[in-house]
Amino acid sequence: MEVSIVIPCLNEADTLESCIQKARQALESNRLEGEIIVADNDSTDASPTIARTLGAIVVQIRERGYGNALKGGIAAARGTYIIMADADDSYDFLDIPRFVEKLRAGYELVQGCRLSAGGGTVLPGAMPFLHRVGNPIFSWIARRWLGVSVHDIHCGMRGFTRSLYADLDLQCQGMEFASEMILKATRHRAKITEIPITLYPDGRRSHVSHLRTFRDGLRHLRFFLLYSLR
Repeated sequence: MEVSIVIPCLNEADTLESCIQKARQALESNRLEGEIIVADNDSTDASPTIARTLGAIVVQIRERGYGNALKGGIAAARGTYIIMADADDSYDFLDIPRFVEKLRAGYELVQGCRLSAGGGTVLPGAMPFLHRVGNPIFSWIARRWLGVSVHDIHCGMRGFTRSLYADLDLQCQGMEFASEMILKATRHRAKITEIPITLYPDGRRSHVSHLRTFRDGLRHLRFFLLYSLR
């Protein structure tokens, strides 16, 4: 098994089918031996049924949290390379072969970059205002203070080797999981690169509240401060 595609999921019935179909197309069109894992974080909608119907492996993770869902899905993955991307249809799963190509070339972590500073594109309406302000700031801090080489540390589409993931021993249970991976990989002196991608508008009919976005931002800030003081 070369590639495991891990999709964290919490009530993503609006968009999950599109994501799985694109992931399947990426594997089949490029003759990649792989699997699709939906890490379901105790959804109450039809997400698990949709995933199983489309041939994905569903892993149930009861403990809530973005990091918890991803850790559960990655633990079940069998691939040498792991690609993670969100289930809201904001990332194009057809980009997966580009990540695999870099991993095959010897990189241990391949980070997607949505921000223009790294060549990426954010389509109109694709990123909430607080994220448009916060993501560049946090990424700049990570580059300036902590030696990170990428321009978009929060991008949820990335690829990495199974061996690097095992070495990093990631602990964060929430959204900070994404930052923790980049910071620890940098400290680990992993071979890291980034590729520009496009961020599309969230395809779900119900969106994350501004309050939750603000809380996530505060958690990221707290994590950065604690990590930089170590």
